[in-house]
Amino acid sequence: MMKKFIGYIAVVSIMATSCGTAKKQVNTVQSNPDLIEASISDDDKNEFEYTFIEGLKQKMIGNQQAAVTLFSKCLEINPNSSSAMFELAKIHSSRGDQTSSSLLLEKAIILNAENKWYKLLLAQIYQQGKQYKKAADLYQELYKSDPDNMEYLYFNASLLSSAGNFDLAIDAYNQLEKKLGISDQISVEKQQIYQSQGKKKEAMAELQKLIDSNPKEPRYYGLMADYYLSEKDDVNALKYYNKILEIDPDNGFVLFSLTSYYRTKEDKEKAWEYIRKGFQNKTVEVETKIQYYLMITAEPDKPFFSEDQVNELVNILVQTNSEDYRVFTVYAEYLIGKGKLAEAREQLRKVLETNKENYAIWERMLMVSNDLLDFKGIYADSEKAIDLFPNQPVLYAMRAVACLQLEKYSEAIDILKEGEPYLLDNKPLKIQFDLYRAEANYKLDRVAEAFKAFDAVISLDPENWLAMNNYAYYLSLRNENLQKAEELGGKAVRANPENSTYLDTYAWVLFMRKDYSLAKFYMETAIRNGGDKNGVIVEHYGDILYMLGDKDSAVEQWKKAEKTGDASKLIGEKIKQQRYLDK
Repeated sequence: MMKKFIGYIAVVSIMATSCGTAKKQVNTVQSNPDLIEASISDDDKNEFEYTFIEGLKQKMIGNQQAAVTLFSKCLEINPNSSSAMFELAKIHSSRGDQTSSSLLLEKAIILNAENKWYKLLLAQIYQQGKQYKKAADLYQELYKSDPDNMEYLYFNASLLSSAGNFDLAIDAYNQLEKKLGISDQISVEKQQIYQSQGKKKEAMAELQKLIDSNPKEPRYYGLMADYYLSEKDDVNALKYYNKILEIDPDNGFVLFSLTSYYRTKEDKEKAWEYIRKGFQNKTVEVETKIQYYLMITAEPDKPFFSEDQVNELVNILVQTNSEDYRVFTVYAEYLIGKGKLAEAREQLRKVLETNKENYAIWERMLMVSNDLLDFKGIYADSEKAIDLFPNQPVLYAMRAVACLQLEKYSEAIDILKEGEPYLLDNKPLKIQFDLYRAEANYKLDRVAEAFKAFDAVISLDPENWLAMNNYAYYLSLRNENLQKAEELGGKAVRANPENSTYLDTYAWVLFMRKDYSLAKFYMETAIRNGGDKNGVIVEHYGDILYMLGDKDSAVEQWKKAEKTGDASKLIGEKIKQQRYLDK
C-alpha cells in the first residue's frame, strides 16, 4: 500500500539585481596640458599619447587592469600627467579603493587646479568617506569659479551642515536664498539646523516665512504642525493640522497626519474618523493609502483598529482604486491572512489580467494553489508562468509537484531536467528537485534511481526528515535493507516525535522487522497525534493488532479505515476474511 506524497515547496528568496547607467566622460589628448607643458622629448610625447589612447580604449571595453597598466606607464613617461592621474583615480574609485583615488586626485588638482572634473570626483570621494568639510571646501572652490552654478552652492551648504559647521551652512543657505528666492527646500534645511541647535525661535521663523510666502499652501502648515509635534507641543500641532482642513478639507496628507496624531493619543474614535476619510478620498495617492494600511497592520498582535474596521478599509481601498492592480495584491494578502485562500487567489488572478509580467504575483498565486492542494490549477498555471519566465527554477519545482500529484511521473522528471540549468547555486531548491526526482522515479519503478536521488537529498540536507521518512517507507514496502529503513525512520521520529506520518512509517518498518510490540507502541502514538483520521495509519494499526493475536480489535480498526476512503485496495478482503493480507 502506498502513501500519497504531499508536495512541499520551500520558500525560496529570490533577489533581483539592477544596474544603473553610468555616465562616461570622454577625454582627449588634443591640446592636453600634460603634453604642452611637460619637458619631455617628442618621442616621449608620441609614446605618451599612444599609450594614453590605448588606456582609454581598454577602459571603455571593460578591461580595467590593462587600462591601469597603460595609465601607470603614462606616469612613468610623464610623472606630472594630471590626466593619467585622473583616469587612474576613476578606476580605483570604481573598485572601491578610495584612498588611492583621493591621493591621485589631490596631486592632479595641485598640477591642474582649473579642472572641475578632478574636484567633483574628489568631493564625491570625500563625501563617501564622511570627510564632509573637505568636500564642502571643494564645492566652495567650484562655486567661486562658476558663481552661476547654484548646485555647487547648495552642496557646499548641505555638506557644511553634515560636517556640523552650522553657522557656515546657514550663511551658504542664505546666499542661495538671495539668488533663488524663498524655497521650501532651503527653509526646511535651515529649520532643521536651527532645531538641532535648540534655536526654536529661528526654526519657527523659517517655517513661518514659507507660510507667509504662500498662505494657501497646505504643505507649509503641515511642516509647522510636524515641527510642533516633534517638540511635543500637541496643542499647536493640532491647531496647524486643523488649519490645513480649513484651506483644503479633503487634503489627504492632513487626514493621515491627524490619524497618526489621534493614534498617539489613543483616541480610537477620532483616529477612525480621519483614516476612513483618507481611504475614501480619491485624490490621495494609492501608494500613500497602501503604505498607511501596511503600517497599521504591521503588528497584528497589537491592533489599534478592530478587525471589522480593517476589513472596511480594505474594501474601501478596492472600491475607490479598482484601476490600480496593487490594491488587489493588498486585498489578496489580507484574505490569505484570514485563511480565505480561494478568494485570495481570485484577487491575484485579477492582478495578472493587467500585469502578467509580474513574476512575484505568479509565484504567490502558485503557492496559494499549493496550500489549496489544487494541483490541476498548479499544473495549468505553472505552464503559463514558465512560458513567461523560463529562467525561474521555482516554477519548474511547482510544476513537478503538480505532475507528481496528478501521476504524470515521466513528465515530472522531464520538467525537473528542463529547470535544472537554472538552479545555479540555489542549494535549497536543488534539494527539492532531487526529492521530487526520487518520488517520480520510485513511482515509475526505477527503484535504483529513486534511492540514489534520496541519498543525494540526505547528503545535501542531513535533516531532511521528509526524504528520510519516504525513503524508509519505500524500503519497508519492498522489505529490503530494513536496518537502513529503521535508522532513517528513527531519525525522522526523534526529530518530530508528534508527526503521525513519521510515527506510522517507523512503526511499519518495525512491523516488517516483526517487532510487533514496539510497532504497536509507535502506531498508537501516531493514532493519538491525529493519525486516527488517516485510513492508511488506522489500517496499519489493525495489521499490527492482528499479528499480536487480537483479531477482533484488528477487524474493528480495518472497518474504521475503510470508512475513511483512503485505505488500501485490500481492506475489503481483510474484513471479509478477517485476516491480514499483504498481496
